Amino acid sequence: MHLRFNKSSQHILDLQQLAVLRSRMGVKAALPKYELYCYYVVLSMAMLWAASWILEVSSSNANRKSFKSNIQPGWYYFSRKMDTADLEWMMWFSTFREHIVFALSGHVIFAKICSMLAPQYRSLVYMVYGLLAVLTSMGWTYVTLILSHCVLLYSISLVKLRWLCFAAGLTTLATFKMEPFVSWQVGFVTGSFELRPVLFYGGCGFTIMRCMSFALENCEKKEGNYSILELLKYNFYLPFFYFGPVMTFDKFYKQANNPDLNRKEREMWNIFIQALLHLGVIIIMAVIFHFMYILTIPSDVKLLKHLSDWAIAGLAYLNLVYDWIKAAVLFGVINTISRLDHLDPPKPPKCITMLYVFSETHFDRGINDWLCKYVYNYLGGKHENVLDELIASLCTFGVTALWLGPGWVVLIWAFLNCFGLNFELWTAKFFKMEPFVSIEMAMSESMSRRIRAVFNTFNFWCIVLYNILALNSLDFAKLVAKRLLLKGFPLSTITVMFVTYCLVQIIKEKERRQALIDDPDPIPPPAPVPPPTTTAASTLAAQMDASAPQPVDPNKEKAE
Repeated sequence: MHLRFNKSSQHILDLQQLAVLRSRMGVKAALPKYELYCYYVVLSMAMLWAASWILEVSSSNANRKSFKSNIQPGWYYFSRKMDTADLEWMMWFSTFREHIVFALSGHVIFAKICSMLAPQYRSLVYMVYGLLAVLTSMGWTYVTLILSHCVLLYSISLVKLRWLCFAAGLTTLATFKMEPFVSWQVGFVTGSFELRPVLFYGGCGFTIMRCMSFALENCEKKEGNYSILELLKYNFYLPFFYFGPVMTFDKFYKQANNPDLNRKEREMWNIFIQALLHLGVIIIMAVIFHFMYILTIPSDVKLLKHLSDWAIAGLAYLNLVYDWIKAAVLFGVINTISRLDHLDPPKPPKCITMLYVFSETHFDRGINDWLCKYVYNYLGGKHENVLDELIASLCTFGVTALWLGPGWVVLIWAFLNCFGLNFELWTAKFFKMEPFVSIEMAMSESMSRRIRAVFNTFNFWCIVLYNILALNSLDFAKLVAKRLLLKGFPLSTITVMFVTYCLVQIIKEKERRQALIDDPDPIPPPAPVPPPTTTAASTLAAQMDASAPQPVDPNKEKAE
């Protein structure tokens, strides 16, 4: 009986290992081409249909009273007004475009001169130029405030206690998110101009995150301490100072002090192509803002109630796509400049169109890398234990909520995303148990991929609804959920879910092709040639003997 139990346990373990292998190999599971073509056609038609609804609503309501504050005069020759609801985008590419281009161009010029004349001092030149730019734009009192926070967190980092660095850093960050500390520190900034609040909160927030990264890396340093000059070089690098992204100190320190400034083959060409790509996206977004008011329409609840379910679903989806485009372009412009400085900055965020799991959802890869390194991976380990994963995710979203600014909407968003991340882990562990393992092993890989895509479809809309909450408004998120799940059931619900299922299958197909490039299947060795049998060998020998020349008797030859 005991032996039978061991065999059954081993059988279950083998099935679980096979299930893990199947889940990894399932990325490479292929579908018939005609099926994929159907998915492409359905998705394209659905996107065009939703876009036509939004275009019609935008054109017919351009003069609506509730739109006056956000819909401003645009292209006069085309008689089109422009959606200016996103102040950050307008600041970068309209209002303060010349100032930002002037400051970043000066950085590029000075950095290039220094790299040619004294490359060993280039990080010091970056710091001096950044410090002067901040001093010119915000005044000496703001620079003093930033330096005081840097000195405070540097002093605490000398103790080399990780928990103390975290506590001090988060407390300092909270002073820029909560009253009355915010008002008190804002009073240090003199002058009044439209860009001042954005520069103040951006510079202070990113400064604290960089100082925390420095302090935590100093705790990991086994011998001695990093100097405060290294912290100032790291913090006052101008392209990252106001708007990010956050690059962890260990990476910046290694790259900024690298004496080898030789570029890889075609690196400058890739940088040039990247800059042209960002310029093209900016032009495309300008066209969209003149014809589709995707940012202003969700703010008018009365108008939303009269829109079709397709228009509501399209608006929800396009709002998330736009936020990704904005992050990709803003960080992309800064990353292009930092690549000219021989740095390898954080990559742009993964497109929302390519997401269907919570574990890959982020809109700022710099903050995401920071949180994963110092909080999520540090506490979660291998992310296999349910309790460790829960603690790690709670702490991660707690820090994220503080970074975004604590409020009811942010706390609800953090809770929902934390729940979604943990629910994915619980579901994955649940379906690795019997009888689900045996059921999946019995079906084909293509069928397993289809079933997984059905679950990923619901996951996709959870990601959309949870993030609309933070990117748009609570009212819009509630309206989208009500229209798709309650009022639109069953026709609109099933139709939208089927279109989303087609999108998920297209995403999986792209992942399959990338997996085949990254990890190609091994070429099987040629089959061994079987040795000849005894009968065949004897026959072959007889034929060879018959074909060989026979020996001639010399006596017989002489007699003849």
